[in-house]
Amino acid sequence: MVFCFGELLLRLSPSLGRKWIRDNNMPVFVGGAELNVATALTKWGIPTKYCTALPDNYLSAEIIEEIRDKGIDPGPVHLSGKRVGLYYLPQGADMKNAGVIYDRSHSAFAELAPGLINWEEVLKGCSWFHFSAISPALNNTVAAVCREALYFASQKNLNISIDLNYRSKLWQYGKKPTQVMPELVNYCNVIMGNIWAANSLLGMPVDDKIHHNPEKRRYLDHATQTADELRRQFPVCKAVANTFRFDKGDGIHYYAALNNEEGQFVSPEFNTRHVVDKVGSGDCFMGGLIYGSYKNHTPQDVIDFAAAAAYGKLQEKGDTTNQTVQAVKKILAN
Repeated sequence: MVFCFGELLLRLSPSLGRKWIRDNNMPVFVGGAELNVATALTKWGIPTKYCTALPDNYLSAEIIEEIRDKGIDPGPVHLSGKRVGLYYLPQGADMKNAGVIYDRSHSAFAELAPGLINWEEVLKGCSWFHFSAISPALNNTVAAVCREALYFASQKNLNISIDLNYRSKLWQYGKKPTQVMPELVNYCNVIMGNIWAANSLLGMPVDDKIHHNPEKRRYLDHATQTADELRRQFPVCKAVANTFRFDKGDGIHYYAALNNEEGQFVSPEFNTRHVVDKVGSGDCFMGGLIYGSYKNHTPQDVIDFAAAAAYGKLQEKGDTTNQTVQAVKKILAN
């Protein structure tokens, strides 16, 4: 069973040009990086638990019921605090877009503290622990909760994975990511991100001029250099995945690479002229990475499935994917 830990967020997606005001309407999506991963895994037949913090009210009760209906075990959800975190993102925009507005200060999750969650109890029956760099970006106390969780997960010999999500707007509590993240990544067996996030969060060297000659081979060679350095600095790390997603007009050019002790494995290239929703594509990739590893697939099959799933998510509205395994395989076949 895979255990996913992170903040549940409600995304409010206004149609700009004041249309949301005139229509008195703004779609709401239930998401959050780790919940998006759990949703994908459950859809693909992997049993999952999800742990977050929510206030004890009727809104949370409905959210928990929705999580349970998806097949995810919400038993570890901690009821405390007074509010659910929100963020606003115009429809079709990217999480890295400057237009994202966070409204998550003093959320139930942001007010978590060490000692509140019984990790011995909630991790029972699990073989994998997943989190992202978004959680320790919130404040020093949540970073301490992450350290606590990782300690217990490692003591139970769980596989541990991290998505190196970098959100510059979140690191506002007086510590640089490089002062916090290395200690947490030291527990991780699987690291997912890209060469730029590894630089921002872990201080990995990055070629600032690589965009001047944007050849695929150069990017892949850089991914190998970054992965080798990560595996050297963090000895328990066994695999590093790097994604490459470039805007191409209104569309996307996408591929990914997986590095382990056997070498580098590269996905097919994917291109689309139109994107429905960019949010959650990276989470879908992370889900695919865990799915293939959990199933003991070959490294090539792992990276192919993960990249195809991420590409497919670009054509789905909302934070989470509804793709089946067969749908992802169809993308690869085509």
